[in-house]
Amino acid sequence: MTDPEKSPSSQRDVLLIEDSRTGRRFELPITDDTVPAMGLRDIRLQEEDFGMLSFDPALTNTVTCRSSITYIDGEAGILNYRGYPIEQLAENADFLDVIHLLLEGDLPTPSQRDLLESEIQAEVRLPDSSVALIASFPEDAHPMTMLTAAVAGLASEFPDVEKVRDPGNRRAQVLRLLALTPVLAALANRHSAGLPPVLPAEGDSYAGGFLRMLLSNPEGKADIHPAMERALDALLVLHADHEQNCSANAVRAVASSLVNPYSAAAAGIAALHGPLHGGASQAVLQMLDEIPSLDDVPAFLDSCKTGERRLMGFGHRVYHNYDPRAKVIRDLAAQVFEIVGDDPKLAIAKALETVALEDDYFISRKLFPNVDFYSGLIYAALGFDPGMFPVFFAVGRMSGWLAHWEEMMAEPFKIVRPRQIYQGPARRDWIPPDERKG
Repeated sequence: MTDPEKSPSSQRDVLLIEDSRTGRRFELPITDDTVPAMGLRDIRLQEEDFGMLSFDPALTNTVTCRSSITYIDGEAGILNYRGYPIEQLAENADFLDVIHLLLEGDLPTPSQRDLLESEIQAEVRLPDSSVALIASFPEDAHPMTMLTAAVAGLASEFPDVEKVRDPGNRRAQVLRLLALTPVLAALANRHSAGLPPVLPAEGDSYAGGFLRMLLSNPEGKADIHPAMERALDALLVLHADHEQNCSANAVRAVASSLVNPYSAAAAGIAALHGPLHGGASQAVLQMLDEIPSLDDVPAFLDSCKTGERRLMGFGHRVYHNYDPRAKVIRDLAAQVFEIVGDDPKLAIAKALETVALEDDYFISRKLFPNVDFYSGLIYAALGFDPGMFPVFFAVGRMSGWLAHWEEMMAEPFKIVRPRQIYQGPARRDWIPPDERKG
């Protein structure tokens, strides 16, 4: 940043700042509607001062990276992966197509897709230590807790995991994580249910194999309806990435220490576990359980207006319009329930959506359905306990986390190190124990 009192203004776009404390004026260059935070450091009362900092506790208005992976326009309700609208991808692509798109930058040719599928299939053998680790958990442990530990534990199983600056080595670790995450997720679910493990089989599709490992009976057999497989595949596509959300930011922050990708991915899973992130769909089902019938929907919404209750699954930190993923999931839910039979919760969910979208209270606050509103209904219809909902989210989001990790590792970066405003005591001198007051 330059001081205009010492340097004449140029023709470039700049933000002019006047410090009311000193009367000095400063220029910050504007690029892509941002200004460099380090430019604030020149603004100070005394030359020996540290300089100004921005204060943004939740990073709500702070850019931390440049990325070519996902584009979101929250005002318009747009979500694109590498330029492709999410609605088109959910309808036409499968999850392997999207994995290739996120990692490689474009949709695969048939031969590229076949190669990716074979590369992932070649890595699905789960280490014995991973099976033993999940078996060591109590059966009432949350599946996300087991998945976090098991993914982190994979770092001990493969050589050269720390060579994160080697592109070939990075690809090997990416393929293993993509291959083994659904295996570990299924293993955690079966352990929670007291069922024996079911491991991958040759010829399984990504989503189909995941469902088979999840739903097989004790003899290892399962009858997977093609529509169920398609629904899960579409959900994985919808969950694959969502720009710099809490878990993606966690992966990038942890990876900035040059740690192995298994540890960085485990940080993402841990972040996703929270009820404000991956656990939100579980909260939607709990809310729907509180509404006995369709006749009770208006009264429930009235209680949300007064603050007595919360309308879960509506509103989003980024979207101030209808979440484009929610439109796709709503149609998927209808298709799934055509197979498994109607659920009263689906009718109540649709009624909630209809009434809320006609109510000025919710419209004025831009409270539209988000991705969590219908996804939990689908997972419940498939027969899964709510504790598994964020696990499905993690299996899909792993592809996005790895795309961000790869993008980050390919460019220069510094370790993440935010600043703070210290509010503790000033300097104090040591007090001997017998002189301290309680």
